[in-house]
Amino acid sequence: MLEKTVKIGDKEVKFRSSATIPRLYRIKFKRDIFKDLSRLEASYSKKKNEDGSFAIEDLEIFENVAYIMAYHADHSIPDNIDDWLDQFEMFSIYEVLPEILELWGSNLVTDVASKKNSSAAAVK
Repeated sequence: MLEKTVKIGDKEVKFRSSATIPRLYRIKFKRDIFKDLSRLEASYSKKKNEDGSFAIEDLEIFENVAYIMAYHADHSIPDNIDDWLDQFEMFSIYEVLPEILELWGSNLVTDVASKKNSSAAAVK
């Protein structure tokens, strides 16, 4: 499990990534976080090389992923994503998204490394 605190506007927001995130995301939003994050990463890579803006669906995916990771870190935040988003001033997706993608990527690397190590130990 990995945690990261990101400043959004004037608020410090804690995000957590762990193996629980895909399940929480699927239960809350009825979507596959792996597909959604893959789409979001591709869209982000393309947009940072252009002056374009994100599609509405990509923005919604970003909000959903950010919410689930924040809720996983702090259960005192609102149960409703709209109430959670309401507490923020407008902020740039370009500032927060890289932090969330990095946290998610770090968690995947940690999971893969621990699975490799446990597999190697089982073989010996």
